[in-house]
Amino acid sequence: MNGHEVQVRVRYSETDQMGVVYHGSYVPYFEIGRVEWLRYKGVSYKKLEESGIALPIVSMHLNYKKPARYDDMLTINTKLRNYSGVKIEFDCEIRNENEELLTTAHFILVFVDTKSGKPIVPPQYILDILKE
Repeated sequence: MNGHEVQVRVRYSETDQMGVVYHGSYVPYFEIGRVEWLRYKGVSYKKLEESGIALPIVSMHLNYKKPARYDDMLTINTKLRNYSGVKIEFDCEIRNENEELLTTAHFILVFVDTKSGKPIVPPQYILDILKE
């Protein structure tokens, strides 16, 4: 999968009693992937928010294939799938150190004006980045 990769090590607090990553821990992993994808493209999420734009998730689909475990080094790959108007879509996957596919995900986010809470078309510099 082409895209941007970032690695995270599974912390003990992200696992259940059996040392398996709790299903709810995957959403923050994928958030790390999306934020780092934006940073890699030259967009600081912090600066985006400071300019009055947020990117809330409006839809997500996760598919768990194999468990991640405590102390595994995970590679999160994030790829832009599509963008149109106010909407941006990402495909993501997580692999372990043995390159085994553990989890896949699809996210849809919407650019939103933080003051009005309404969807907005992103600024031109963001559109230019998405076109690359």
